Amino acid sequence: MSDPWQATTDGLQITVRLTPKGGGDRLEGIVADANGRPAIKARVSAPPVDGAANAALIKLLAKSFGVSKSKIQFTSGETARIKRLQIVGDTLNLTRTIHGIVGSPH
Repeated sequence: MSDPWQATTDGLQITVRLTPKGGGDRLEGIVADANGRPAIKARVSAPPVDGAANAALIKLLAKSFGVSKSKIQFTSGETARIKRLQIVGDTLNLTRTIHGIVGSPH
């Protein structure tokens, strides 16, 4: 399985599988979807109503990566369970951080 993130010139692009109303806000490692594509498994306690779950995901990622919420933006999937986000920052530091958070599937 490949990594659910890709280094970009200004940070990281990540793929997340979000579970709203998941009983807490946490990142739980790497999972594969039905087609074998990897994603970071995330749970938030917020419901999927009026963007609450997406806002909770942004807050969780900002805290986990040590960046401000304004440095994280959706690139696709805002209304889907599988989401793509861009985290702007130092690519090397963000890559080290994600390895510390979820490890590597290799």
